[in-house]
Amino acid sequence: MKKVIIDMDGVMADVYPQLIEFEKRDSGIEVEPDAMTGKPEMDIFPNGKKHVNEVGFFRTLPVMEGSQKAIEYLNSKYELYIVSAGMEFPNSLREKYDWLAEHFPFITWEQIVLCGSKKVVSGDVMIDDYPKNLDHFSGQRLIFTQPHNELIENETYKRVNSWEEIMEIL
Repeated sequence: MKKVIIDMDGVMADVYPQLIEFEKRDSGIEVEPDAMTGKPEMDIFPNGKKHVNEVGFFRTLPVMEGSQKAIEYLNSKYELYIVSAGMEFPNSLREKYDWLAEHFPFITWEQIVLCGSKKVVSGDVMIDDYPKNLDHFSGQRLIFTQPHNELIENETYKRVNSWEEIMEIL
């Protein structure tokens, strides 16, 4: 059975609306979508590092449109794992687990991998928004479009812009 690896932040959980909201709340700066293209989140949001370390940040992220239905289907068809880097932001470990339990109750604890580096992860397909995670993956690489990766062109990745596109591929 094909093993599918899915990232959380930027793929299942929509991080940008949360960063925009928290930045406006704390600094009054309203970040415009055009200002985000091709730039790392921490360059766009002056208080971003503070926000991702804030209790509740990961627990209250919005669900990426279309992800619940698509992932439930993929979970019935493939050996599926949710793999998310959680060690950099220690509050995120419990928050990510609780977020998954609320929004993706069909995902079992055995399918959740919260790790430091994704270099040790192997499988047939990886869906992620960060090239650094895809670069070391030997299977099919799907890069989920986010502002920080929009300008990246790499023929070893297949760019996907939505969960509908992922469903057409898988």
